[in-house]
Amino acid sequence: MTASGLLKLKPGDTIGILGGGQLGRMLALAAARLGLRCQVFSPDPDSPAFDVVQYATCAEYADVEALELFAADVDVVTYEFENVPAATAMVLSARRPVLPNHKVLEITQDRLAEKDFVNSLGIATAPYADVASAAGLRAAITTIGLPAVVKTRRFGYDGKGQAMLREGVDIDAAWTDLETKSAILEGFVPFEREISVIAARGADGQVECFDVTENEHRDHILKHSHAPARIPETLAEQARSIATRIATALDYIGVLAVEMFVVPGERGPTLLVNEIAPRVHNSGHWTLDGASVSQFEQHIRAIAGWPLAKPVRHGAVTMTNLIGDEVNDYTRWLMVPGATVHLYGKGAARPGRKMGHVTEVAPPTSRKP
Repeated sequence: MTASGLLKLKPGDTIGILGGGQLGRMLALAAARLGLRCQVFSPDPDSPAFDVVQYATCAEYADVEALELFAADVDVVTYEFENVPAATAMVLSARRPVLPNHKVLEITQDRLAEKDFVNSLGIATAPYADVASAAGLRAAITTIGLPAVVKTRRFGYDGKGQAMLREGVDIDAAWTDLETKSAILEGFVPFEREISVIAARGADGQVECFDVTENEHRDHILKHSHAPARIPETLAEQARSIATRIATALDYIGVLAVEMFVVPGERGPTLLVNEIAPRVHNSGHWTLDGASVSQFEQHIRAIAGWPLAKPVRHGAVTMTNLIGDEVNDYTRWLMVPGATVHLYGKGAARPGRKMGHVTEVAPPTSRKP
C-alpha cells in the first residue's frame, strides 16, 4: 500500500484471479508481460488459465480454508466472471483488496438492481418490470406489451436464462421453463445495432475508454466485433460518456463493459443501456492485437494501482469468435494475412462453447464494408 492508502503493486507481486476460463488466462498473460505473477482459483481442474500460471488453487468457491490460503499467497484479488458467490467475495475482502469491489457484484449480479442503478443515473434502458410468478408476468406484459424478453434476475449468459415472448405465447409454459422465482421482463427494443464500450477506471478516478465496438450475435452468442462501430462520432462520444458515468458512480477499479442498443428515431439515433459486465469482456478481445494496449493490460494496470494507458487503435479491426467445432478450422486462419489466432486450450469443442478467436487488423487507411 502507498502512503495515500491506495494499493500499488510492484513487479514480482502476485494477483489472485477468481475463475480459470479464457478471460483469466488472458489476464494472467497480460500480467506476466508486466512482471506480475498470478495465482488462479477455480473449481474446474481443466481450467485453461491453469496452463499459464505457476501456482493454482483447484477448490470450490465455498471452501473457506482454501480461500484463506489463497488470500495469504496473493496481494490483490480480481475475477474473470461476475457470478462470484457473494460469500466468496466477502471472505476474501476481509483479507485482501478485492477489485472491483465486491459491492459492485451486488448490483451487477441482479438484473433488476442493475437496471434501477442505471436509471438512477438518468441513463435510459428498455422498459422493465420485476416478475415473481406467472401471474406477475401477465401483469407486467399488460404494462410493457409484447414482444418482450423475460430473464432470470441472476445468472444467465449467452442467451441462457431468458425467453422471447410474442403474441400467442403460452405464458405459464414460458414461466415454468425459466425455472426461477425471480425474473425481470424487458420490453423489446427495435434497435438498429448493438454496441459496447470497454472502459477502464483507475483508483485515482482516471477513466480511459476504447473505441466503441459494434457487435454481431449468432444464436445469442457473440460472433463478430468490429471497431470502430459504424455510428456518428457524436453518438460514440455519448456512449463513452455513459460508460464513464457508470464506472465513476460505481467507484469502479478495473475494466468493465457497457452494452448498449442504438435505437433509430426521428431526431436521430439514441442509446439505451442493455447490460453492464464488471470484468474484461468478449467484445473487447479485438484490443489484444488491434490497439496499443489491451483491455487485459488495462485491467491489470488498474488493479495494480498503475497509470492507465491511452488506447490507440491500429486500424479497422474485426474479431471473430471460434465457437464449437469452428476451432478445428484454425489452420485456415493461420494463413490469412493480417489475422492473429488465439486458441484457449480448452478440451471438448461443445456446441456454443467459445474455443478461441481471431483478430483481423486492416491498415488505418482502409475500412471493411
